[in-house]
Parts: sequence; C-alpha cells; structure tokens
Amino acid sequence: MGSVRWAFRCGSWTPSRSDWLFAARCVQREEKDRIGQFVFAKDAKSAMAGRLLLRKFVCERMGIPWSEIKLERTPRGKPYLAAPLRINSDSVRFWSFNLSHQGDFAVLAAELGMQVGVDVMKITMPGSSSVPEFFRIMTRQFTEYEWSIIQSPSSEDQQLAAFYRHWALKESFIKAIGSGLGFNLQRVEFHLSSEPLTQGQVLRQTKMHLDEEEEEDWMFEPPSLPPPTTFTLLSFSELIASASPLTEEDPSYWESFQMKAEAPQRQRDTRTSV
Repeated sequence: MGSVRWAFRCGSWTPSRSDWLFAARCVQREEKDRIGQFVFAKDAKSAMAGRLLLRKFVCERMGIPWSEIKLERTPRGKPYLAAPLRINSDSVRFWSFNLSHQGDFAVLAAELGMQVGVDVMKITMPGSSSVPEFFRIMTRQFTEYEWSIIQSPSSEDQQLAAFYRHWALKESFIKAIGSGLGFNLQRVEFHLSSEPLTQGQVLRQTKMHLDEEEEEDWMFEPPSLPPPTTFTLLSFSELIASASPLTEEDPSYWESFQMKAEAPQRQRDTRTSV
C-alpha cells in the first residue's frame, strides 16, 4: 500500500501508570524529556501519541526495527529519519510522512512517491479576543478572496470553521514542502468546493493557486466531520503493537505526569477540523 492515514484519539486517552511508563520507554530519550516538560497533560499525551505514530509507521511500513529508528527534526521542526539507515528496498527511500496533533486527535499521513502534509485543527475561540479582532490580527495570512469566503457565513461559529479549514489547508501545504513559518501564506490561495463537509464524505475538488496560477499537481482531501473517516482510528494497543523499549522504566515520569493539569481553561470550543 502506498498511502497511510492513521489517527489516535489522544484527547480522551487516560493512560494507566503502566501504559504511560511503557510509552515513555519506547521513544527516544530526548523526546521523552521534551514531552515531560509540557505543562499540561493534554499536550504531553498529544506529543507522546505523535512520536509513537511515527515510530509505528517507520517500523511497520518502512521495515526498520523499532530499536534502530532514529528520528530527528529539521531546523523548521519537520521530523525525518536520521542516517545511517538500513534500507532494504528502493521503495523505503521514497516514503514521505507528516504528523499533526491538536485538540482530540494526533494524525499521521504518509505517501509513497509523493510529498505529503497533514494538519488537524480544533476550532476554538482564540484567547479573549472577539472573532472580528482575531480576524483583524490574522488579516495578512489570507487573500482578499479567501477572506470573502471565510466571512460570508452569518454566524461567528461558521466563520471560525471556515477560517480553520483554510488555515489547515495552508498548513498542510507548507508542511508538505517543508518551508515552515518563513513562507508567505498570501502566495497560496484556496478555492474550496461549494459542497458542505458531511459525515463519510471526502471532498477532492479543492483547488490551490500558487502565485496566482492554479496548481494541477497537488490534491487536497478535507475529510468529513470527526471522527475522520479517511483515517484509521487506532487504539492504544494498536499504537504500541510493534513497540519495544529503548530505555529503563522511570517511575518518577509517571509521578510528574500525574501532577499536570489536563488543560488550561478555555473560553469555548466547537468541533475539530482536519
């Protein structure tokens, strides 16, 4: 198979002591330390799920033993496999993979022979700002055409949904090309299908214009409402099915995790958009 779409519902994951300590043993020490520094449990769980998704993919689809997987990050934060690698076939070197986690989900997308980017967003009211003020702050991130689409619904909830849908599309593109925050988001303009997102449906009619020219070589797949039907939703046992410990058990890691508040207080939220 040349396409992978996996999701893990980390928002509702309440790991037991044994589960959390085993997960911590199965990621690289520096990643374990970084995850332990998160203030809130929800962020630690999302980051842990993301690293396990990546390692599961590399182990099961690329055929690299868990203990030999060495993941590093580019200066812009994109994960990659560090050399030297034991590559058994030409197909291994042509896998592209990407990860995103926010809100209730951690998701991984991978493609054989094609670049891939993925982004998942939870639709939230940003801080204490009003929607108009939030949009004013973000003015330069979208084109005039995109703003006309985002602000066309009558309700603020619908406007926020349109905003985050456009934002996720832009994020997935710049993650696919690895450009990070230095990319001028006004260079890309998205033209969405007029069909609404509905359960069980994937819309592939979205078009992207780069520097005012329509791009034919990119395909965008906004999935249906959650749970994302285009993604295989994994249980924790499936997430760690191929895992093997890399370090010794650290009981203090569980004690530190238990002391974390689940999440900061949020004013309000509606739903999740992928």
